[in-house]
Amino acid sequence: MQRISTVERPNWQQLAREYGFKFHTMHGETYWDESAYYSFDLKQIEEDLEDPTEEIHQMCLQVVERVVSDEELLRKFQIPQKYWEQINYSWKMQEPSLYSRIDLAYNGKNPAKLYENNADTPTSLYETGFWQWLWLDDNIKSGKLAESSDQFNSLQEKLIDRFQQISRSKLGETLHFACCKDTEEDRGTVQYMEDCAKQAGIRCKFVYVEDIGHGEGDFLTDFDDQVITWMFKLYPWEFMFQEEFGPLLLDADVSFLEPWWKCILSNKALLPMLWKMFPDHPNLLPAYFEEDMARADLTDYVKKPIFSREGSNISIVENGKTLHESEGPYGEEGYIYQSYYPLPKFKGSHTLIGSWLIDGQAAGISVREDRNIITQDLSRYLPHIITG
Repeated sequence: MQRISTVERPNWQQLAREYGFKFHTMHGETYWDESAYYSFDLKQIEEDLEDPTEEIHQMCLQVVERVVSDEELLRKFQIPQKYWEQINYSWKMQEPSLYSRIDLAYNGKNPAKLYENNADTPTSLYETGFWQWLWLDDNIKSGKLAESSDQFNSLQEKLIDRFQQISRSKLGETLHFACCKDTEEDRGTVQYMEDCAKQAGIRCKFVYVEDIGHGEGDFLTDFDDQVITWMFKLYPWEFMFQEEFGPLLLDADVSFLEPWWKCILSNKALLPMLWKMFPDHPNLLPAYFEEDMARADLTDYVKKPIFSREGSNISIVENGKTLHESEGPYGEEGYIYQSYYPLPKFKGSHTLIGSWLIDGQAAGISVREDRNIITQDLSRYLPHIITG
C-alpha cells in the first residue's frame, strides 16, 4: 500500500461539470483530490480487505438477529419502543438491502480494524462506483498508468444487478428517491442511485424529504400528490424516528431502501455488541457500552455518540488525556467507547478505507484522507489502483 503523487488530468473540472459532479470542491476546500493515488497489490485487496469485509458483514448480521428480539438491547441502541415491532418484522421478512460501507483502519501490513459500519446512507457511492473508475480509465488511455492497472471496483455493476433483483417483486411500482434540500452532495449521490435504478429498468421519481406529504388515509405522498409505496431515502432512520411524521411510517405501507432493520447496523452500539459476541477477532477493536467502561481497562480510547455522523462529537483520549475533540449536534443519546487505534499516516495525512458491500458481497473501496486525525465530511477523496 503506497501513496503515489501524480499529475491531475488537465480537463477533470470540465468533465466533472459534464457528469454533474458538483461537489468535487466544498466550501472552498478540495474534496476530490487526484494529485495522488493509493496503490495496493492484489493480495492486500483480496486477503486483507475483501475477505474481512464480507466476514465482518456476516458478524454484523448476527448482531441484528440478536438485537431485534431483545428489549434490553433495543433500549441500549436508543431505538424508540414504538418502532421495535416494525424493525423486528422487517428483519424476519428479510426485507432487501442494497449496500453497506464499513470503515477500516488499514496500513497495508497489519489486519484491517473496523471503525464503524455506515449501513444506512450511501455517502461517497458516486465517487467510488463511477468517478474514480473514470479517473483510472482516463489515466490508462493517456499512458500515465500501465494498461495492467486495475481497481477494486465492481460497485456500479453490482448495484444495478441488485436493483434488478429487488425490482422483481415490485413490478409496475415507482421507486421514489429522496434527500434533503440544500446539499449538493446528497442530491448528486441520490441522482447517481436513481441513474443506476433506471439502468435496472425501474421507473423512478424524485422528491425532497421536505416535500413529502401526509395524504388522506395515512399515506405518504410526493409533491404531485402521488402516493409513495416504495422509497429510497438518503435520510437516516434515527432522524426519521425523531420526526413529527415518524409514527405515520408505521401505517403508510411503504417499502424502504434501506429497510427498517438497517437502523441497527448504522448504530454505534453495534461496536460493543460485536466485541461482546466475537471477542479478540483480528478485525475488531475492543468496544464497550458506557456502563461497562469501569471494567474495560482502557486508557487509550475513542468516545463516540451512538448516532454520530461525519466524525461529529468524537473524543480521542490517550493516557487519560483528551487528545482531540470534534464538535457537533450528537451525544444526548449516549456514547460507546472503542479502543484507540490510530489511522495510518501517508505523506502527513491520516488515511481511512471505506469498504463497500452490495447485497453482502465486497464490491470496492474508497480512500479518504485528512491532516486531522478524525475523518469528517470534507476529508479528501483519493482514487486507488491495484498493481501486480
